[in-house]
Amino acid sequence: MMDINEIQALLQHRYPFLLVDRILELEPGIRSVGVKNVTINEAFFNGHFPGNPIMPGVLIVEAMAQVGGILLLATTGNEGKLAFFAGIDKMRFRRPVVPGDQLVTEVTLTKRKGDIGRVAVVGKVDGQVVAEGVYLFALRRDEGPGTLESSRNREA
Repeated sequence: MMDINEIQALLQHRYPFLLVDRILELEPGIRSVGVKNVTINEAFFNGHFPGNPIMPGVLIVEAMAQVGGILLLATTGNEGKLAFFAGIDKMRFRRPVVPGDQLVTEVTLTKRKGDIGRVAVVGKVDGQVVAEGVYLFALRRDEGPGTLESSRNREA
C-alpha cells in the first residue's frame, strides 16, 4: 500500500491534477490498484454539469493513467524517470462517475520493451466497470523544464 506522500515521491502531479489518493496494491512491473475519492469539492463539478455533476471522461482517463504511471515508475530501473502518455486504445466508458464514488483502478502491465510500456486499465465503482482501455507509456529521464522537447531534440 502507498499513501499520498509515497505517491507524490513517484509522480510529479500536484493539486489540482493529482488524481490518485492511495495505492491499495502494488506489484512493481506486474500490476497496481489505486483509488480516487471523488468529491463534490472538485472544481470541475462547477461546470460539468451544474445540477448533474459528472466526472469528465478525460479526468477519468487521467486518474487511471496516474495509477499506471505509479506501476511503471515503481519498477526497478525506472527511478528518476517520468511516464508520458504515448497512446490510448480501446477506451470505453460504461457509466458516469459522480460525487461520492470511489474510482478503483486496476492496471496490469501487458508488454514492456525498453522505455515503452503497454498496460490494460479497468476502473470500477462499487465493483462495476465504469471505464476500461489500453494505455501506452513512454518513460523518459526527468531533466527538468522542457524534458519531453529536450528529449526530442537529442534524438533528432
